[in-house]
Amino acid sequence: MRMYDIILKKRNGGELSKEEIDFFIEGYTKGSIPDYQVSALLMAIYFKGMNKRETADLTMAMVNSGDKIDLSAIEGIKVDKHSTGGVGDTTTLVLGPMVAAAGAPVAKLSGRGLGHTGGTIDKLESIKGFSVEMTQDEFIENVNRIKLAVGAQTGNLTPADKKLYALRDVTATVDNISLIASSIMSKKIAAGADAIVLDVKTGSGAFMKTIEDSFALAKEMVDIGNNVGRSTVAIISDMDQPLGYAVGNALEVKEAIDTLKGCGPSDLYELCLILGSQMLILSKKAKDEKEAREKLEEVIKNGEALNKFKEFVKAQGGDISMIDNIDLLPRSELEIDVKAEREGYVSKITADEIGLAALLLGAGRETKEESIDLSVGIVLSKKVGDYVKEGDVIAKLHAKDIEKAKAAEKKIHEAYHIVKEKAKERPLIYGIVTKDGIKRFY
Repeated sequence: MRMYDIILKKRNGGELSKEEIDFFIEGYTKGSIPDYQVSALLMAIYFKGMNKRETADLTMAMVNSGDKIDLSAIEGIKVDKHSTGGVGDTTTLVLGPMVAAAGAPVAKLSGRGLGHTGGTIDKLESIKGFSVEMTQDEFIENVNRIKLAVGAQTGNLTPADKKLYALRDVTATVDNISLIASSIMSKKIAAGADAIVLDVKTGSGAFMKTIEDSFALAKEMVDIGNNVGRSTVAIISDMDQPLGYAVGNALEVKEAIDTLKGCGPSDLYELCLILGSQMLILSKKAKDEKEAREKLEEVIKNGEALNKFKEFVKAQGGDISMIDNIDLLPRSELEIDVKAEREGYVSKITADEIGLAALLLGAGRETKEESIDLSVGIVLSKKVGDYVKEGDVIAKLHAKDIEKAKAAEKKIHEAYHIVKEKAKERPLIYGIVTKDGIKRFY
């Protein structure tokens, strides 16, 4: 078998066999196939596409390129959640404790952030002492004992995906649905969960900017998951403005704690109820959405979800006094009000501009080697549909550097669109994709 023939076949619109896909993934992972040939194949895939069978085979070839985590020692149906990313997306910190408190085992591997804010691990490390460093046995023991653990992705989990993604990033072949779907699902499948709920974002702060592209990506990932024996469901949720109000690591932890106390932002809470309901159904802890939602609402109301968060943080070395007193979390030196420059209704908040503002403050990293400032970020005061007068505070910057704060303030003004007439608000949820097909709500 020759890589030249595989490239030619796909360039001409042919369908690659499982053996051909396995050959190229194995050879590239081991280093026997050079970057320039894989770049050529990726570009051919970008233009000619892959069918569902090819995409599933590519996914499993990447799964099989490295370690696979065996979670069979965990009792029950293990459920995981994956978000395609967004601005102010702190759902894992709320959702994990809620679902675990309702009885479903949540075994989650997360990474560090690359972009506007930190990843789930960075956010949790705002809590003094919190660590994701544990053996696989300790991870399994934590899930069996408290129903929840968050670990770091191992160095040898889907190494083919790591190499391919780095190459796609510099060859303009990132935004292909088959390549995106196989990249995401290979990591989720290798991580060992039995069931997966996907939160596929759409809008200005999302990877997929259009609703149609978001549904197409969701359908591709759901098909992959179910075709390889993992119960998979996707929710299409809005990311045309930040989720909740906080953008930045410690600030998002505070907002997550408020939500677990029952006093968080309504959009964050509602999304967690919707995602959590699907997690409970897939893990057989609820028979339908009504029962699942009632269970999740109850664990917020009776404090069990907040207690589960404390139990989880303590089990991973974190100082739970920071949960009882959120003022102990990292705090920035400067707090600066950003004020509206005109009167009217907020018609749009360009989410990726808010994300860039947070990055300018130091809340994110542009390369994986950079450190981030856990204390800085942005807390929005106004969301889409709100009325503002000139001079009203629309956001508060939490900063350590005045020059960085000025640059971030400029970005926030660019992000806020204020008009005379109240605009129609976008829905939070656009639909759901299951093994049975697509159900659109709007």
